[in-house]
Amino acid sequence: MVLLRIENTFKMINKSKFIYCIFLTLALFFANNQTFAQDLTTKIASAIRSANAKELGIHFNQTLDLSTPDAEGTYSKAQAEMITRNFFTKYPPTSYKENHQGQSKDGSQYAIGVYKSGIRTFRTYYLIKTVGGKPLIHQLKFETEEK
Repeated sequence: MVLLRIENTFKMINKSKFIYCIFLTLALFFANNQTFAQDLTTKIASAIRSANAKELGIHFNQTLDLSTPDAEGTYSKAQAEMITRNFFTKYPPTSYKENHQGQSKDGSQYAIGVYKSGIRTFRTYYLIKTVGGKPLIHQLKFETEEK
């Protein structure tokens, strides 16, 4: 009888440990994904701030919607990198600041910011979606702000 009680106690303890381990694993998984997403937005912001089209292009999807004062449409990764490089050349950054980051219900992430070049100010927006387990930019906009 005592042996049966001891066995039941061990089963309960092991069940509790198992549930605890699952909970801990899930918590770490979600925390790691959030950290990765923040790291990616930091890299993207840094590439925009330094006008580095090549570094920014690393995070482009194979096709993406791109909008600049001189071009608007859906472009291949290579075309979008070239158009972005031209934008950075024509409008070199004096500053870039992200004002808002968020996540939609489908898991897509976005950021809204302000890109300044001399006396020109552009509202920026980019959308990140995960493809094949890798988050990539699907939409990038540099829109002229009217004063």
